[in-house]
Amino acid sequence: MLDSISPIDGRYRKYTEPLAEFFSEEAFMRYRIFMEERYLAELLKIIKKPSKRILELSKNFTSQDAKEIKKIEATTNHDFKAIEYWIKSKLPENIKEYVHFGLTSEDATNIAYALMIRDALTKILIPKLEQILKTLRKLRGETSQYPMLARTHGQPASPTTFGKEMAVFATRLERQMKQLIPFKFTAKLNGATGNYNALAVAFPKINWIAFSKKFISSLGLEPSLITTQINPYDNQVEFFDIMRRTNMILIGLDQDLWRYISDGWLKQKPVAEEVGSSTMPHKINPWFFENSEGNLGAANALFGFFANKLPISRLQRDLSDSTVERSIGTAFGHSLIGYEYLLKALERIDVDKIAMTQALDDHSEVITEAIQTILRREGVPMPYEKLKDLTRGKSPTIADLHAFVDSLDIDDRVKKEIHRITPSTYIGLADKIASHG
Repeated sequence: MLDSISPIDGRYRKYTEPLAEFFSEEAFMRYRIFMEERYLAELLKIIKKPSKRILELSKNFTSQDAKEIKKIEATTNHDFKAIEYWIKSKLPENIKEYVHFGLTSEDATNIAYALMIRDALTKILIPKLEQILKTLRKLRGETSQYPMLARTHGQPASPTTFGKEMAVFATRLERQMKQLIPFKFTAKLNGATGNYNALAVAFPKINWIAFSKKFISSLGLEPSLITTQINPYDNQVEFFDIMRRTNMILIGLDQDLWRYISDGWLKQKPVAEEVGSSTMPHKINPWFFENSEGNLGAANALFGFFANKLPISRLQRDLSDSTVERSIGTAFGHSLIGYEYLLKALERIDVDKIAMTQALDDHSEVITEAIQTILRREGVPMPYEKLKDLTRGKSPTIADLHAFVDSLDIDDRVKKEIHRITPSTYIGLADKIASHG
């Protein structure tokens, strides 16, 4: 694919190829054909026009069929009308005019997109997110007691554990997945302006609202009964927003792990054949995390654009949504690449406990929070202020802090209690929190 314009179909094709089943031009045709044959079968039942013909056009749809449709489109200059003509060419005369009967192309298209997005989400993206979550849970359990210097505002702060910080990301990801997994997509089937005009005039005695509701529900979708020509995109926007939040959480994970590698707290497993730098032989660059971050950012830019653009349509319909929707697969592609690279990166890291402990030992000042809190408990006046004067902008050692405590007029029992506190032991309930999930 060296002649591809987009990297998701070129450089990263090995990762995104599974999505072609759902978002390629051929797949889009197949999904619309599937909707039309299902609709035709139900329509013939309700108008009592039996047909012995078993419709399996979508099931047996081939690349050659797709090429035939494209040839028709060259004449019609309308992608869906080409599909309609192609379907009709496969049917007997007595039922062919009931193909796409009383509908607008958006009836087939909005249902097709709902099914495409749902299927790609459940079969491709969610399994990858579940892999990431499983990896984070494993990492959380294995490192729940590994003490680590925390940072707030980029400055040394009260210690934590590596496992607890992984638990934070795992918990946040779990929350989004609880919304993603059961997400229900909506769809409409009600004609050119949402009023069943053509259907009602042709067969006025049929309850078309009930028909629409039953048909869409049978596809596992939620019926939209009050619409213009298009199904309002609010439902899709809700989905895009969950995807954006999910990806943003993982971007945060990419960036934090990148920083831990930069600090030397995480080691990357070398692969003998790989090159880290074109000029510096020693390097193992954390480019898997960087690549993941970049692709998730690209996906979110698209999801954000979809959310801003699609809910607005001029009056009953304009076509600007059509070309935009064709990029939904691109957003899925960048997301999938981001997940794949994150998984690869997580497989390659090891926690360097010695380096983490050394970083804590180099910042004895982080236990001043503990010291001042115990002194406040004991009624010592202004302990925070005294420790602030001793440590702010300085690098006190454990010996300096012990000397300060020993100079105070407090019970020896309290002094011994404080002396037992070290940066590595001052982790609060971090290990329990990490094990809680």
